[in-house]
Amino acid sequence: MRRAVLPGSFDPITNGHFDIIQRALPLFDEIIVAIGVNSDKKYMFTLEERKRFIEETFKDEPKIKVATYEGLTTDFCFKVDAKFILRGLRNPADFEFEKAIAHTNRFLTKLETVFLLTAASTSFISSSIVRDVIRNKGDYTKLVPSTVRL
Repeated sequence: MRRAVLPGSFDPITNGHFDIIQRALPLFDEIIVAIGVNSDKKYMFTLEERKRFIEETFKDEPKIKVATYEGLTTDFCFKVDAKFILRGLRNPADFEFEKAIAHTNRFLTKLETVFLLTAASTSFISSSIVRDVIRNKGDYTKLVPSTVRL
């Protein structure tokens, strides 16, 4: 089985995440959207809310699973028997950051990282931008799936 893990905080899931997941579906038998838990990080949405947003967004897609994890993404991949890490790239800075992680993961574990470029129409969207729009009472609804509602 070709199983991939898409790790992230998804605080919240954005249309950019949605696009990457939709476009990755033909490439894998299963995609686990893995919400990483970092006790040092302050989140806008609770873990339960973030998980619910993703589950509701993909409720009709049996190839998508949602899980939470703590610790190294590679350890989680081994736990769920995933051979691939899926990542979306928005810009050159993302590439440089993700490339270093992918090389390290490949060197230490032999896990392959698969990169998909974000669509031009969503490449400007990040969870931090969405959170800023929400904090300032802007219209965030065009930036996230319809399941993300306050």
